[in-house]
Order: sequence, then C-alpha cells, then structure tokens
Amino acid sequence: MMSGKSISRLVAGTIVAATLTACGSVNDRPTRGSIFNATEIPLEEFTAEQIFERGEFELEAGDLTDAAFYFSEIERLYPYSDWARRALIMQAFSHHRDKDYPNSRSAAQRFIDFYPDDDDAAYAQYLLALSYYDQIDEVGRDQGLTFQALQSLREVIERYPDSEYAKSAILKFDLAFDHLAAKEMEIGRYYLRRDNFSASINRFRVVVEDFQTTSHTPEALHRLVEAYLSLGLTDEAQTAGAILGHNFQSTEWYEASFKLLTGQGLELRVLGNNWLSQVYRQMIQGRWL
Repeated sequence: MMSGKSISRLVAGTIVAATLTACGSVNDRPTRGSIFNATEIPLEEFTAEQIFERGEFELEAGDLTDAAFYFSEIERLYPYSDWARRALIMQAFSHHRDKDYPNSRSAAQRFIDFYPDDDDAAYAQYLLALSYYDQIDEVGRDQGLTFQALQSLREVIERYPDSEYAKSAILKFDLAFDHLAAKEMEIGRYYLRRDNFSASINRFRVVVEDFQTTSHTPEALHRLVEAYLSLGLTDEAQTAGAILGHNFQSTEWYEASFKLLTGQGLELRVLGNNWLSQVYRQMIQGRWL
C-alpha cells in the first residue's frame, strides 16, 4: 500500500519516464486523442501500470489536467485493480495541484468511500479538507467554505490522530477558526462605526463566547467597552474591562479600555449580573454554575 510519505516522495522526486513496452518509445505514449483517432493506439490497449506511468510523466511535466485524466482512465478501465486504488489518490492530488477543487474533492471522497481502511485514507481526508481550506476567501466574503473546511479538518484530527497529517490539520483548523472570528469582528466594527451599538455588541459577544481562543478576543472586549459606554451601560463596560485586565493586560486593547473607563471615572471591575459577569466567572474563576 502507498502511504502518504510514498505519495510525497512520488510527486516530489524525479520521475523517470519509463518506456512503454507496448509502443516502443515515449513519443508513442497514449494521448487523449488516441481514444478518438483510429490512427493511434487506443488507450484500452495499454495496461493499468503503463497508463499510471503516463500519469506520473504528465504530473512531473506539470501537465496537471492530463495527469488527472490518465489517472481517471485507470479508474474507468481497471476499476477493480490495485492500480485503480493508487490512481484514485493520485487523481485527487493532481486535481488539487491544478486548483480543480470540486474534482479533487470528488476523487478524495471516492477513495474514502471505497478504501476506508487503506493507509492513504488519512491523506485522502486531508486532501478533501484542503479542497475547502485552500478556497477560503478574504474575510469580507461569505464564510461557508470556512465552516466546511473546519468540519473536514476536524475529521482528519479525530479519525486519524496519529497520522502525519493531523498536526497540519490542527494548525489549519486554528487558522480557519481565527478566520471566522475575524469575520464577526469585521461586521461588528461596521455596526459600531455606524452607531448601531446593539448590533455590534451581538457580533463582539459571539467572538468572546464562541471564539475565546482566537487572537481577536482582546479587541472584541475593548469594542464591547466602547459600545456599552455609548449606550450608558457602565456595569457591562466595566466588566468587559475587568476581563481584559485579567487575561490581556499586556495588550494595546487593555490600555485603550483602561484610559476610556478611567477617563470617565469608572473602574475595571465586575459589576451586575450580566452575560459578561458569567464569562468572567467562567474564564477567570473557573466557575460554570
């Protein structure tokens, strides 16, 4: 069985174009046109191994679409062979390199469905996740692909925790998670600039409650201080400042909130019985009831 490392070596190393015994020279290798042109040797005349070698040759030459084509033809012509299994994972890889993410995802999913216990199933799942992750757009756009990337990366982490891809999946999961928090922050800032304080608070609250481990939490707390002060809700503003003081005192956002609150004669301390007081009890005091 081909492991993920074997695939990496295969596509990263120099692939020697082997002479096809059925046609005598590299120039006689089967081409797409040979299927439709009677003057050429039909692709069906070649063995699965020979077609696989042609796929490797095209992959090394950078002809990614052709490489994916030859690997897919093995799946069509020799569906029950071991070469079909090997070609399927290479087909997913070739499509991904070609940025043909839907076809890469389709091939990877077929591999997972057909060979769930294979050594390369972890790599197929990782490729499937990458097909979403590599399409994550700028923060300002729809984040549906980010959610799908998170779900697929979680599959890699949970189903294949000991694989060589788990560590990379964890890193990408954290980055995608941070990306979603950034989206909430962008919308929250938009509302805040337009004095729609209630709407901005809802967005910043999502970051504080659902994305606490991301890099955006300190700013979200500071923006809550700003929004609550603008609404005259000083208990909530001071509580947000208190959380900043305990967890993020070295940040610029703590300094900004400190100046803002003390400038109005207020302290950074927990007051009232609001949602931020509950967050304080959970984050700082470790009390969940």
